[in-house]
Amino acid sequence: MPNASERSAGPGFRVEVDQNPYLPLGGTEVHAVVSVTSDGPVGAGSSVPASEVIIVDTSGSMYGEKIHAAKRAARAAVETLRDGVRFAVVAGHREAEMIYPDGVHLAEADASTRAEALAAVGRLRADGGTRMGAWLLRAAELFDTAGGGIRHAILLTDGQNNEVPDVFDRVLQRVAGSFVCDCRGVGTDWKVEELRRIDAALLGGGPGIVADPADLEADFRAMAQASMGKAVADVALRLWTPPNAVVRYVKQVAPTVQDLTHRAVERVTRAGDYPTGSWGTESRDYHVCVEVPPGDPGRQLRAGWVRVVLPGEGGAQEQVLASGNILAEWTSDEARVTGINPRVAHYTGQVELAQAIQDGLDARREGDDATATTRLGRAVALAHESGNEETARLLDRVVDVVDAATGTVRLRTSVDKVDEMTLDTNSTRTVRTRPDPGGPGPGGAPGPG
Repeated sequence: MPNASERSAGPGFRVEVDQNPYLPLGGTEVHAVVSVTSDGPVGAGSSVPASEVIIVDTSGSMYGEKIHAAKRAARAAVETLRDGVRFAVVAGHREAEMIYPDGVHLAEADASTRAEALAAVGRLRADGGTRMGAWLLRAAELFDTAGGGIRHAILLTDGQNNEVPDVFDRVLQRVAGSFVCDCRGVGTDWKVEELRRIDAALLGGGPGIVADPADLEADFRAMAQASMGKAVADVALRLWTPPNAVVRYVKQVAPTVQDLTHRAVERVTRAGDYPTGSWGTESRDYHVCVEVPPGDPGRQLRAGWVRVVLPGEGGAQEQVLASGNILAEWTSDEARVTGINPRVAHYTGQVELAQAIQDGLDARREGDDATATTRLGRAVALAHESGNEETARLLDRVVDVVDAATGTVRLRTSVDKVDEMTLDTNSTRTVRTRPDPGGPGPGGAPGPG
């Protein structure tokens, strides 16, 4: 099967494009999986400026073992910070209370400030309500004092947001893209969808459930370590398209599903910059769909030009770190146009899998057993087909699987809420597929225009 793959190396990044570029006569929709890989820091390793804000829910429902576990977790995160990182600890209740340092600013991590912060965490007390929007605004205010570099927050909650929905919506619009936030819910009294919305706005790694408070410490330490491994912030995926083309969607599909379609900012004519957040040594995949005008037989077109861009700060020139082409070629050869690139097919199924799980669980909560059975059955079939063993295992705790291949299932009459929420939070995590070894498709592409 044809596989269009373009490699272009920049400092620390490379891009690979996998697709079947052949379209039938009259065809207009071009699909491609764009893989972006960062092989190492663009900056100078540990000297990369970084800021960390640790937000701990201290509402009344955190009373008891949860607040004690949250203190241990916050201390673990502080201990993980490397020297020079600017940081703060915030208690979240009706307001966002500064625990460390005093005043709305960040402290610079060293042996002295870490010790002070560890002691200050002891002031965390469970009392009050839950207003996550206020917590996020405080984090944004703190990051504004830090300037550029890596900006990462950890948010822990155990309850549901008490804010008016319109107020929370405005906060998410205000802070979107200004920092990266990883969210965790402890226990089972919080709403997955609330944390998923924060995660989507702030480009986190997917919300997570920590069912046992005793596991918080290791989880916070791991999140802080991952943040310390980031080397470059505010990376954008820039997609140029030719005249009369329309971008149908741009979705991150690995390691998690994130729809970036409506997040584009036009900084260059006919190109949209899609935010991707901070990067360390890692790889992510994006599914791009572009609609182009139909072409004549044999015509080749650059349907998209993908670049990984690091915007310049303080008037500095931006850096293009890597690039790749999305191609289109019209043909009457039926064998060429009917082959679906395996990576495109795989990730189309993974996105459908995530939606099927969320639809099925929503229907189950609403008492619509018929829809829940259909949608969760579809999820079982997709997980089986794609080899997503972890999701299949989680589904097995919510439904009785009669035939995985066909998606024949029966709803369980009793499901542990932890199992249901774990399936929900993990629904957007995908399994990856390797590029088709068949090699690249037609070489070369006409330039823009």
